[in-house]
Amino acid sequence: MKFLNDNLEACIIIPLMFLMSIIIFVQVIMRYVFHSSLTWSEELARYLFVWLVYFSMAYTAKKEAHIRIDAAINLYPKKLRPYIEILSEVIVFAFAVFIAITSVGVFQKISASGQLSPALQLPMQFVYAAPLIGFGLTAIRQVQCILRRIKALHDHKEVSET
Repeated sequence: MKFLNDNLEACIIIPLMFLMSIIIFVQVIMRYVFHSSLTWSEELARYLFVWLVYFSMAYTAKKEAHIRIDAAINLYPKKLRPYIEILSEVIVFAFAVFIAITSVGVFQKISASGQLSPALQLPMQFVYAAPLIGFGLTAIRQVQCILRRIKALHDHKEVSET
């Protein structure tokens, strides 16, 4: 379980990026060397990229590396900054939960429609599952981050009291 918690996103991101790069490379070779192109490669690379983006978002949440404006946080007094950071993490968590819940409805509609992708004839619900899974995982990672920050704040208070 610890391995999954530590490496889930990386175990998915790395093969997605590798596969996407190989598919694009093969497509370029096919087009410029053999003067022919694959009908499915661009569509598959696009869908792999979509999944890559959503898993990368969860990865950056886990690593606490998502974009934020440090200058804005530095405007607050030092004692208040940890609370502002926790508040910002809570806002990101709320946004992730909102998008994940919204994605459920979109996923259900696409699943019910039976829509297929043009070139691969892949059920589109697999593509539309990306935001649902990505934001769901991001919400989980945000909870972990919030708990870490609260624990660090609590530990810091205990150290300063002794």
